[in-house]
Amino acid sequence: MADWFAGTARDLPWRDADCSPWGILVSEVMLQQTPVVRVLPVWREWLERWPSPAHLAADPSGAAVRHWGRLGYPRRALRLHAAATAMVADHGGAVPSTYDELLSLPGVGTYTAAAVAAFAFGRRETVVDTNIRRVHARVFGGSALPAPALTAAEMKRATELLPADDALSVQWNAAVMELGAVVCTARSPLCDACPILDACSWVAAGRPAPDYVPKGQSWAGTDRQVRGAIVAVLRDAEMPVPRSILLESPVDLSMGVPAASGHALRPAALTTLHGLQAPAEQLERALAGLLADGLAEDAEGGIRLPG
Repeated sequence: MADWFAGTARDLPWRDADCSPWGILVSEVMLQQTPVVRVLPVWREWLERWPSPAHLAADPSGAAVRHWGRLGYPRRALRLHAAATAMVADHGGAVPSTYDELLSLPGVGTYTAAAVAAFAFGRRETVVDTNIRRVHARVFGGSALPAPALTAAEMKRATELLPADDALSVQWNAAVMELGAVVCTARSPLCDACPILDACSWVAAGRPAPDYVPKGQSWAGTDRQVRGAIVAVLRDAEMPVPRSILLESPVDLSMGVPAASGHALRPAALTTLHGLQAPAEQLERALAGLLADGLAEDAEGGIRLPG
């Protein structure tokens, strides 16, 4: 596995030896439920704009949401901003190095705390993401897929498999994660390219089908889709956007944005929002959720990203 990883691992900037712990933390948060290809340009832009927690904490949280781009789940941007603020207040502006300290940061869960402790600080931590769970399920459990939710038995197995040496444990975590991401994939695993094919219990058992069908995440027509469309409009706006533009019947954009908005808005974002043809109650519910989550705020003249 070590030789395979050294020779074939993807060249990703957060794997560079000179990548800061902050860069690694940002990458781990951005990569949650988001493909690498979408994360790369946003990650680079973030690290240019905010090369340290202190740089991000000095800006309003709305700036984090604005520059989150199209990554989705923008609450992650708010959590990163809150974590950066806590690091400035409690850790001298630095990313803490231990699992417990990382876990104490706002919005940092068990996976992220373990991953950052391992990959940024070389600590021996049990890192278990979806890719690692799938590799473990196939190689050691003979199952096509892991259980729908992480179990205590899986965590116990992952801990027992972890090498005792700190450096080897970090390399093991990274290699198994990479194997699951590029070879032992969920739908079309490239078994012939697998460096541990001969040790795979799933292959030895004849590659049995999974005993359940994973549920895909719905998107079209959901409140999440409407929320994302509203955030896109706010992201493009230089001033608060009147509620009427967000919530009332679609406006005719052929002559530009209504003068009542008082500033320029990109027709594309409004066209997308109005094109959803979401019912009024869903628009109201989506906006109320954004306000409650701190992803938007009331201001004089309308709605804006948090200041």
